Amino acid sequence: MSETGSLRRKIFGAPLDPFSPQTRQHIALVAFLAWVGLGADGLSSSCYGPEEAFRALGDHTHLGLYLALATAVTVFVIALSYNQVIELFPTGGGGYKVATRLIGPYAGLVSGSALILDYVLTIAISAASGMDALFSLLPASAGTYKLGADLALVTLLAYLNLRGMKESIVILLPIFAGFFLTHAFLIAWGIFDHAAAIPALVPDTLSETAGLAREHGWMFVAALFLRAYSLGGGTYTGIEAVSNNVQSLAEPRVQTGKLTMLYMALSLAFTAGGIILLYLLWEAKPVEGRTLNAVVFGSIIQSFGPNDGFMSDAALWLVLAFEAGLLFVASNTGFLGGPAVLANMAGDSWVPHQFRYLSTRLVTINGILLMAIAALAILIFTAGSVALLVVLYSINVFLTFSLSLAGLCIYWWRARGKDGRWLKRLALSGIGLAVTLGILVVTLIEKFTEGGWATVLFTSIVIVVGLTVHHHYSETKKRIGEIDKVFANQAFGSVVNPPKIDPALPTAAFIVGSSRGGGLHALLWVQRMFPDHFRNFVFLNARTVDSQSYGGAESLALLKQEATVSLNYFVNFCHSKGWAAKSYLAFGTDPIDEITQLAEQVNRDFPNTIFFTSKLVFEHDNWFTQLLHNQAPLALQQRLHLQGMQMVILPMRLSA
Repeated sequence: MSETGSLRRKIFGAPLDPFSPQTRQHIALVAFLAWVGLGADGLSSSCYGPEEAFRALGDHTHLGLYLALATAVTVFVIALSYNQVIELFPTGGGGYKVATRLIGPYAGLVSGSALILDYVLTIAISAASGMDALFSLLPASAGTYKLGADLALVTLLAYLNLRGMKESIVILLPIFAGFFLTHAFLIAWGIFDHAAAIPALVPDTLSETAGLAREHGWMFVAALFLRAYSLGGGTYTGIEAVSNNVQSLAEPRVQTGKLTMLYMALSLAFTAGGIILLYLLWEAKPVEGRTLNAVVFGSIIQSFGPNDGFMSDAALWLVLAFEAGLLFVASNTGFLGGPAVLANMAGDSWVPHQFRYLSTRLVTINGILLMAIAALAILIFTAGSVALLVVLYSINVFLTFSLSLAGLCIYWWRARGKDGRWLKRLALSGIGLAVTLGILVVTLIEKFTEGGWATVLFTSIVIVVGLTVHHHYSETKKRIGEIDKVFANQAFGSVVNPPKIDPALPTAAFIVGSSRGGGLHALLWVQRMFPDHFRNFVFLNARTVDSQSYGGAESLALLKQEATVSLNYFVNFCHSKGWAAKSYLAFGTDPIDEITQLAEQVNRDFPNTIFFTSKLVFEHDNWFTQLLHNQAPLALQQRLHLQGMQMVILPMRLSA
């Protein structure tokens, strides 16, 4: 092993074999770990979502009882709706695939663009919020180091995810458990301690609501409640993460996904609804420099017994430290969900195909790096300001929700008469759509001038980039298809009694891909330029195990079948011409590594070998085309030349 390879292994861990059943078991997430890794984003929103909603009520805090109930119910409505997404799309993709398959590709592009920005902002806002909580426990002078700490945290999380998704979750598990246990205890104790006030809470709330309506009218009451309910929409962020990452769950995936959603819904409804109820029961009032959570939890802790200032402060600091820690875990959710969305969009050619590629640790390395770089840039741009990041974050979440639920409504309407469940499922999806669309509209109006315009602008830019990338790939595919049609008319004789290979004779080895035109172009060019010189013809193909083909055992089997059929075509073509031929096939996450190893084997089997491959040459080549098409032929040629093997790259020109 080279020094570089050894260093990479030490830093990122040993490579994983994508074809090993043990590997799939190693990286697959059981429901509990999925709840930790994917549910942390939703659960962490209870650190700021309920407070945002409660503060919007102003002096009319009695409406908080309705708010607590509505929050808990909304969590379950959205979670149950997304259970349908898990059923319909068991290979993952979530909101992107729902919008693409059930509405249309352009709706999918909008949903995917919104999701990408959501996950970037998830990383940024969770890191910044967590650091705000930690630095609030330190002297004010320490604040100058907060942005640096934000950037260091994002970098650390990116490194952990490059080592493997499951590894990053296991490391963060104690923080998640600490948050949930401490907050569950404080919520339960806070409600129990004021249990005597609960029987009077309902009639008092109804009485105060009626009085407010007599004074200002029911329209005012409804508008006030709906505004507070909508501005607390951050409470529901992260619920879609499970459906986006179903492919990462342990088998049976659908059942694991639903169980994870149940864990998420129960924990979020309990914490978010319970915290709003605590605000009411303990009459929490805003305090300068402290969150409402800090105020109410501080009051609860002081009620435990004799007021020992040091012990009370220490206990509150521990609770707030776990809040900060959970926000760090939630930040990690962006590194799990964002690359998955990018990989699905790359499969449909909305973003560069490189975002489908897996590292040796079977994580989408390019997606992780892009999410990290984008999050770092946003943190620097906003100076880590949580207030500004919240505004940027709030709109796209509900845009994705609304598109997904609209897609489900369309699906169940089309299924009427075919599926007995259609009416109930349509009603559930419709209710969810009404809720999320209402929150989207109110949030967009309320927050547009406060930074919401920036979210709309950034999302539009991503959409335009997606359209540009998709157009280029479509045109390239069309041109390659025209070349394939030209070579499809090549005469194809009998393949009976093929000539035998003589390893001592000159051999031409062709590195081919999925395009038959490219392979035949190289083969016929060699025969024309070196007539009767080469006596053996060898075909090498290394298929990339990417995020699409690693979606399940059936996807890998299809990948193997397609690769075998493609290679057999070239071998049979040579046999029909009376030329001796053989093929070599390999699979892996890095095609350059795999082809290099195949070339070494071919060079041992056939000592007099020259390697050939084709490279797309664009009439107007620039940085954009180089970004969208990997430079594999050049990288491979350099490797083979360094090992003393000869390789020739043949240009295959694509006209404008």
